[in-house]
Amino acid sequence: MATTRTATTQWKGALLDGSGTVSLDTSGVGTFEVSWPSRAESANGKTSPEELIAAAHSSCFSMALSHGLAGAGTPPESLTTSADVTFQPGEGITGIVLTVRGRVPGISAEQFQQAAEDAKANCPVSKALAGTTITLKAELL
Repeated sequence: MATTRTATTQWKGALLDGSGTVSLDTSGVGTFEVSWPSRAESANGKTSPEELIAAAHSSCFSMALSHGLAGAGTPPESLTTSADVTFQPGEGITGIVLTVRGRVPGISAEQFQQAAEDAKANCPVSKALAGTTITLKAELL
């Protein structure tokens, strides 16, 4: 069964001096301020498209890795994943670094690395971001 999720951005003004809000409509969990300075300089309590992409990527990757590990008979006790999305004004998103640390009884560091590589290649957000260089760092705890 397909699902559709919706977010809406309201923007006022020009890029450099304007600002807006993005609401997470489907979940209703919040509305967040966005602006060019929060994207290209310091966040200052506001979010950016890149931070929202990082949230989507880290959660999707964690789900894919958890599913793959469980399917191999070694479900994780815990996974902690961060996604660092780099934005260069004038260029766009120049790369993403996924860093995962996991507690997974019964597998070797090499098996964990392979499962993480598989999750990186197959999670739907990674596939959607295929035009971007995605680097992976995986550590078994």
